Amino acid sequence: MAAIGFSLVSAALFGALSVTLGLAMRRTRDADAGAQATVLVALLVCGLTALATRSWRGEIWPFLLAGLVAPGGSQLLYVHAVREAGAARTSVVVGAAPLVSVTIAVAVLREPVRPGLVVGAVLIVAGGLALAGERDRPQRFRAAGLLLAFASASLFATRDNLVRWLAESSQTPPQLAAAATLVSGSAFIALYVLLRTGCNFPRRVLAAFRPFALSGALWGLSYAALFEAFYRGRVTVVSPLVATEALFGVLIATFVLGRSELIGRQVVVGALLVVAGGVLIGAFR
Repeated sequence: MAAIGFSLVSAALFGALSVTLGLAMRRTRDADAGAQATVLVALLVCGLTALATRSWRGEIWPFLLAGLVAPGGSQLLYVHAVREAGAARTSVVVGAAPLVSVTIAVAVLREPVRPGLVVGAVLIVAGGLALAGERDRPQRFRAAGLLLAFASASLFATRDNLVRWLAESSQTPPQLAAAATLVSGSAFIALYVLLRTGCNFPRRVLAAFRPFALSGALWGLSYAALFEAFYRGRVTVVSPLVATEALFGVLIATFVLGRSELIGRQVVVGALLVVAGGVLIGAFR
């Protein structure tokens, strides 16, 4: 039951994250600096949580490597996706992570293909098609944002499987493990932004802290809850529940961002199909 609770808390906070990123993008379109600011604030939150547990044991290097995948690559893609496609639509696409996760399991780990998995995959694809078939979209919408969101979801799914595999044999406490992934993820993003911006790196990141600070705090709390969930439950339980962030993101975006997101019936239907598909995959995997 603890794994379920932490998974749902993580999902709700992650759904709120996409909305706050959308709000931040109204103040600045600097997605690279925004990604760096959010990961640094998230690292502060998880670092303080790890210090509060007063539990420092085990090896952290495997989690440092995992952090290069997510949040290293995934957060960069995610922030850019929100900028290009909007908060609600990005949340729906990222909710497809269970499909990527089970694809990895079938192709790499040779897990058996069951009818429930196929139906779940079809539902998630149908949710994506519902988004693709939209006619009314925000003026700033760019279809490339949906591709960025799916790439981010793929990295999230890879991280989920990797962290759960490490958690089964690791003595490293969950909050220390979460902080370790954020350390390497932050370093990866910093290197990327530095190479792109050069001498402007400090100024741009400092300017991004104010608009992106709330996003970073929500993400840090979501991340802390996610690792607690993975240390208590299987990926097949945690990943589909975390995928409900698609619904949370759409609902929160509807109330907070209003008509600027142009959230119509197809976005809501897409979110419902994606979540239903994720639940089926989790149930039958």
